[in-house]
Amino acid sequence: MNLWLIAATALLPGLIPCLVVMMASARPIEWFIAAQLAGNLLVLEFVLLAYGLQRPAFADLGLILALLSFPSGFLFTHFLERWFP
Repeated sequence: MNLWLIAATALLPGLIPCLVVMMASARPIEWFIAAQLAGNLLVLEFVLLAYGLQRPAFADLGLILALLSFPSGFLFTHFLERWFP
């Protein structure tokens, strides 16, 4: 096990509070914030796994997730504003 995989393993517990907030919260803005934080953590996970496992496809997946998180955040807030004024 190399340093990249140790760092990826150390970041995994950070997803648990995000999931708890998404499941337990009643406010939609907290869902959005937790989902954005989980997305950022997953991008870091994919990049660390790409270096740790020597698989460049994981880095591509992380890059795609990073590029799609910004417009998806705008889309989510647009519908959030429409459904919960």
